[in-house]
Amino acid sequence: FNEKIWVVLNRIPRGKVTTYKEIARAVGSPKAFRAAGNACNKNPHSPKTPCHRVVSFDGSLGGYAHGLRKKIKLLESEGIRIKNNKIVNFEEVLAKAKELR
Repeated sequence: FNEKIWVVLNRIPRGKVTTYKEIARAVGSPKAFRAAGNACNKNPHSPKTPCHRVVSFDGSLGGYAHGLRKKIKLLESEGIRIKNNKIVNFEEVLAKAKELR
């Protein structure tokens, strides 16, 4: 399961984010969003495999194994705007499951 998640992570384009739920949908397990989050946390290839591009369903940043400051720095370096730990233009930069399959 984790390997499937990591493959999907590599499909998230630079300058875009997705949610744990969209990743779970992309691997065919729409209810496994918590498991998708756990797989992101165990990602051995971060940040090359970009789990920092995964956020909560409401555009809030969620967690990051390397710390929230590092996640913010990585996202901002890719052009993602963040205010009060939320993605500013969330709907515009959200990659949906169908884009990640």
